[in-house]
Amino acid sequence: MALNRRALLRTGMGLGAAAAVGVGSPAFADSSAVPGLVRKARAAYAYGSTPVEHLRRTRRLLIDNDNLLGPRHAVAAVRDHIQVIQELRRDAKGADRRDLMELQTQYGEFLSWLYQDLGNPQAASYWLDRAMQWSHTVGDNDLTTYVMARKAQLAGDTADLVDVVDLAEAAQRMARPRSRLAAVARTYEAYGHALRGDGDESERAIDDVRNALDGAAADPTPWGVWLNASYVEVHRAQGLEALGKHEQAADAFGAAIRLVPEGYHRDRGVYMARQAVALAGARAPEQAAALGMHALTVAEDTGSGRITNELARLDKALIPWHREPAVAEFRATFDSTLFHETETDA
Repeated sequence: MALNRRALLRTGMGLGAAAAVGVGSPAFADSSAVPGLVRKARAAYAYGSTPVEHLRRTRRLLIDNDNLLGPRHAVAAVRDHIQVIQELRRDAKGADRRDLMELQTQYGEFLSWLYQDLGNPQAASYWLDRAMQWSHTVGDNDLTTYVMARKAQLAGDTADLVDVVDLAEAAQRMARPRSRLAAVARTYEAYGHALRGDGDESERAIDDVRNALDGAAADPTPWGVWLNASYVEVHRAQGLEALGKHEQAADAFGAAIRLVPEGYHRDRGVYMARQAVALAGARAPEQAAALGMHALTVAEDTGSGRITNELARLDKALIPWHREPAVAEFRATFDSTLFHETETDA
């Protein structure tokens, strides 16, 4: 399918989403893999396991794959497994039926994340809405709270100034006091305040999360276990960039990148791209271009639309220095993958 890639970028859809056209619509596509996956899940009994345990292990493997390789390698498999779970629920009873519904919610939330990283916020929002609906049938308040917090995160990613703070505050009201999920939601609220231009409120929220990290680490909930100093620093950096404090944002992104755990290849690429944008804003074009080249490699490896969208911002921000060798090299390399905004593209 021929795609106008510049048009996709202007609507916020990255390279990964462009590659996913045809499989990215909310409705399920027919998949010849599903019957075989159903048989495989049911065969778990022969190995001393259960379909639920098999599907939990599969989800963990898919998450690890996403952390390392990005979303395009996992999205079809996750969609297929939601259909597998729905098929298994037809005959399930009692605790098994509830466990399968919980898994369906978890897979739905994960699928929304994959689409969010691909750069397809419409599909991401659709699957988060489904996950929210399914979570209420499970009756697990932590799970429902987590999905609500994720809705706040998506609102922040799409710069939704109307909903981002309200969704984050709603998640905090739902969360147990002083819980990890309350801190996660407060983190998204901090970025929301920055997007709305309220730097003081954003910094207060970040300070609250920092002070809560030690207690949050002891929370037994399985949700938001990735909340750590690096994650908080990333959101502080995003907030500083949104407030136009480019030099501080670049330094904060650099500190966050140094703290990123091994295996988070794609996320490191996202943060590098965002740091490059901040460096361009701080009028350090050579550094920005060099970092952009590294992030572009990760974008090509993973298909992450979040990285591609940040690099499109960088490409445009570097126009004033387009004759400098490092900048010209980055823009030419970027142009070989995606069309960039030129001086005449008003």
